[in-house]
Amino acid sequence: MNSQTITREQLCRLFDHTNLKTFADQKMFETLCREAADNHFAMVAINSAPVYLCKKLLAGTDVHVGAAISFPLGQTTIETKVFETQNAIQNGADEIDYVINVGELKNGNTDYIRREMRAIVEVCRRHKVLSKVIFEICYLTQDEIRTVAEIALEIKPDFIKTSTGFGTGGATVEAVRLMKSVVGNQIKVKAAGGIRDWPTCAAMIDAGAERIGTSNSLKILQEFDAERG
Repeated sequence: MNSQTITREQLCRLFDHTNLKTFADQKMFETLCREAADNHFAMVAINSAPVYLCKKLLAGTDVHVGAAISFPLGQTTIETKVFETQNAIQNGADEIDYVINVGELKNGNTDYIRREMRAIVEVCRRHKVLSKVIFEICYLTQDEIRTVAEIALEIKPDFIKTSTGFGTGGATVEAVRLMKSVVGNQIKVKAAGGIRDWPTCAAMIDAGAERIGTSNSLKILQEFDAERG
């Protein structure tokens, strides 16, 4: 898939339509879910607390509910992340996006990253729920990005993901290309964080991203429509 030949329908199915704001209330979630359903986006990306609400709002649609786990810092124990994952799935989550423990990666504790990933991915697999591993690339070196991608190749989550959007930086074309170069077609790459317009979105698609996490889905879609006439 590339940005030159992608159709409007295909683009819509790449979007994880996002509202992870602390102050998001029911009205905001109703709007988010309505927009996602109207445009047949892939998913609404939300924190785990409103999963049950959004699952009800999206009943009968083709839009998944995605829960962000240990968001945005990733600084909870493996057991806590597993519990939050299980709870979100019980409440109706179809997809799980969890944040790795960046501190343990910085410690060189790759066994911890491996155990954490395996524990969460196994829960998701058991419940037939999609799993996404958030790297938070703004804090990682290229070698660290490569290391986590290689661990993912062993464990096989459904996606590896660039960013939370809450760090010091978001997705970059270079990081998406690097992640894709390691996992190839065995795992998909999700680009998220700072994707606010069609040119940026197009660059991520061309670099290999197969999901786009953004709170600007409608704006990007409008720009895409304007470009295609």
